[in-house]
Amino acid sequence: MNLAATGMAAVVAIGLVTALLAAVVPARSAVVGVGTAVTGAAAVVAGAAALAGGSFSVVLPEVLPLSGVALTLDPLGGLFVAVTGGVAVAAGIYAMSYVDSLDLRTRGVQVALPLFVVAMALVPAAANVSTLLVCWELMALASLVLVVAEHRRGPRVASAGRWYAVMTHLGFVSVLIGLMVFVAHAPDDSFAALREAGGRLSPAVAGVVFVATLAGFTSKAGIVPLHAWLPRAHPEAPSHVSALMSAAMVNLGVYGVVRVGVDLLGGGTAWWWLLVLALGAVSAVYGILQAAMSSDLKRLLGQSTTENMGLVLVGIGAAGLFASSGEHTLAALALTAALLHVVGHAAFKTLLFLAAGSVLHATGSRDLDALGGLRPVMPVTTAAFGLGALAASALPPGTAFVSEWLLLQALIHGLPAGGVAAAIAMPVAVAAVALTAGLAVATFVKAFGVGFLAKPRSGAAADAHESPFTMLAGMGVAAVVCVVLALWPAGVLPAVQAAAGGAAVSGDVTLRLSQATGALSPLLLTLGLLAAVVVVAGVVRAAVARRARREARLWDCGGGPMSARMEYTATSFAEPLQRVFDDVVQPELDVDVSHHQESRYLVQAVEYRRKVPDRIERRLYEPVLNAITAWGGAGRRLASGSVHRYLGYGFYVVCGALILLAVTR
Repeated sequence: MNLAATGMAAVVAIGLVTALLAAVVPARSAVVGVGTAVTGAAAVVAGAAALAGGSFSVVLPEVLPLSGVALTLDPLGGLFVAVTGGVAVAAGIYAMSYVDSLDLRTRGVQVALPLFVVAMALVPAAANVSTLLVCWELMALASLVLVVAEHRRGPRVASAGRWYAVMTHLGFVSVLIGLMVFVAHAPDDSFAALREAGGRLSPAVAGVVFVATLAGFTSKAGIVPLHAWLPRAHPEAPSHVSALMSAAMVNLGVYGVVRVGVDLLGGGTAWWWLLVLALGAVSAVYGILQAAMSSDLKRLLGQSTTENMGLVLVGIGAAGLFASSGEHTLAALALTAALLHVVGHAAFKTLLFLAAGSVLHATGSRDLDALGGLRPVMPVTTAAFGLGALAASALPPGTAFVSEWLLLQALIHGLPAGGVAAAIAMPVAVAAVALTAGLAVATFVKAFGVGFLAKPRSGAAADAHESPFTMLAGMGVAAVVCVVLALWPAGVLPAVQAAAGGAAVSGDVTLRLSQATGALSPLLLTLGLLAAVVVVAGVVRAAVARRARREARLWDCGGGPMSARMEYTATSFAEPLQRVFDDVVQPELDVDVSHHQESRYLVQAVEYRRKVPDRIERRLYEPVLNAITAWGGAGRRLASGSVHRYLGYGFYVVCGALILLAVTR
């Protein structure tokens, strides 16, 4: 048994033992936290072994009826298994204290956590349709239990659970339909048989399979317009669960698109990937716009996930488009950029959600308008969130900078090489990526500046305290990975390119593109930026030292010392962006003016309310929900409780069926 097989066996064994112990031992939080972290570490080992060239294959026909359980780990699956394991390590360490602080020690919640990690690790290792669907459903059910873990705290948690349950199972049905159509044209449901059958499918059947599975997988990835569950479930789930969902689970939607579209169907035609690219570009821009308008810290991070998964789909769509036109080097570069962004996003989104959970643990609030003043009282959490914000902002030396630079290089170099379709799609994609990067900077400046550096706006923020050691240690694990990926991405690029199936970037310190002009050294760029900061600070300090220094009170326009009411809130910070994109976000504004009873000309109070609804949700989901509600009302009217009416219904149905048979025969 090789290292990949040993690692996967350890994932299943340790995860199941941890779930069993969670059901019986009293100290569940420590056992589950350690067991989840060790399960994640085993997944990292298995994934790394697969990326290094090791593989394994096992078939257990007795476990499932018909085709049984089949597992195989190749480099593509190994990358997603390793990423899932890394997130689980940080989340498991973090959960040991976080679970106790929020009283989430119930058996069901604790049992579900290691099972969730095991299911996510098994999805990329599935080697037939039956195994994939069973593991996918186990992942969905375990995550649903975790999402509603705090259902007693308010109705929003139950609402988020309902949305997530409906959306995830509709996505499952879509994947099921697509794969069943595929299996109907193959000898069996193994991936090897599907690969052989993929090249013989007619364009119509292949298109049906791709579109159906694409809908299901992008629903799990939180891609517009199937994203409605994500900004609901992520804020209401416990923060370590939010990290697992946003940094690991959504990646498996990306894995499904690549596995089915590229691997099993053999690449398909150009319109498939134009569709993927368009969905990615729209999701990236729309997701970051919604995040920029949000004042709920965890909701902001959830909407940022839609943005980042959109960027990943832009890379995958560009890769498929290049491959369909014969530009395999550019296709490898675009897919490498997409998969590297998956790795980077997993690292910084884990850090950000864990830091947001630390804020929630200390203050009991996620509202940026009620936070502030956290830097002096929560210095480690502030530093962690600041590092995560820099990593997510696509600025050097951030973690996302290298992957987005590679993505832009692929899009720009693909402009003259991809034909007419690329000539139209690539400039639009470049503009979407650039706009997304700018909005991401504004979004995280708002979150970090208003939430951590401003003056405290509530008693809870003023009385906040730093989190326990294990929570800080979990954030520390994610922070170290963010720094390594930002300064030395070449350390993981060989593994990422092994998963992408082609080498398009080379170099240890300086990254150079193969068969294209472009080079970047993140480490040297970081050192240059640090040197520039030191020089500027030294020059300013030297200039100031020559003058006589005196202390004076800052000019306050005669208004007295600055207070929290005189600083920007998250809502006011986003207001200029809201004005620019007013036609897109269409905010709802309401101003209530109260007057004194003695005179209508004397204003007593002015209340301003702003809400930025999800336009896509309003246009797409509300009509469907209203129709279902109306149908349910009609059903209640039909179900009057009268036995005679029910017999009449049966009589009319039988008569109608007989008339239909008489007419059609």
